[in-house]
Amino acid sequence: MHRWIIGARPRTLPAAIVPVALGASCAVGAGDVVWWRVACALFVSLALQVGVNYANDYSDGVRGTDDVRVGPQRLVAGGLASPTAVKCAALLAFALAGLAGLAIAIDTSPWLIVVGAACIAAGWFYTGGSHPYGYLGLGEVFVFVFFGLVATAGTTFAAIEGVTALSVVMGCGAGALACALLVVNNLRDIPTDREVGKRTLAVRLGDRRTRRLYVVLVALAFVVVILAASWRPPVLLALVAAPLAFVPSKTVLRGASGRDLIGVLGATGRLQLVYALLASIGLLLGS
Repeated sequence: MHRWIIGARPRTLPAAIVPVALGASCAVGAGDVVWWRVACALFVSLALQVGVNYANDYSDGVRGTDDVRVGPQRLVAGGLASPTAVKCAALLAFALAGLAGLAIAIDTSPWLIVVGAACIAAGWFYTGGSHPYGYLGLGEVFVFVFFGLVATAGTTFAAIEGVTALSVVMGCGAGALACALLVVNNLRDIPTDREVGKRTLAVRLGDRRTRRLYVVLVALAFVVVILAASWRPPVLLALVAAPLAFVPSKTVLRGASGRDLIGVLGATGRLQLVYALLASIGLLLGS
């Protein structure tokens, strides 16, 4: 069981929790919140994140692109589980996400079925299929759209059957921090990804510009908070989390590489959670 927990990559789960927390907070005060649907939205987000992690493990493992890694060991590449078992785990996670999403769709709008199908397809083809878009440098686009805009605004819709401008704006903040995590991960893997022909955005941009992109994404999350304050001023409370961005940003800009960037991943994850907590409190206070 321990290997499957490792394969689910628990440290990436904040990226699934943050947009749901923000989306639910945006919904409060904008309509009558149906909390069981919010709970389902959280389950969908977590299951999709786990499914994407297993799918990436499977696809990268069978391609051999994870054979040489700096980061944590993977299930397929590390020989901890068979490719078939990991593929089945990914499909199971996607199926569970689909069932929870279907419950929301039945109670709100059938269009959510289309959105859910798009989320699952995007998760699988990130590194799966004959032409994975993650290998073309489009991974950050997927993360920003689905773990930012769609997850945040989608949670608001699940809660009150409507999307607000505030939820879209806060979705940009969630997406920016989720992308920052991916950028650090891909920055760390530039040498090995380049060798196996994995053309992530980091490989395409190169080391220096990727480091700058990380800082821009982190800064964008706080710019979003300032914009959101035009609707609910107390959301500025999230700016208290800004000092947590200083050390990881400084570490990245100073040229940290390899295993030194693993600490940056952890620091960025903590920043995500504190940012979401403070922003959610501010959104609730302003509702």
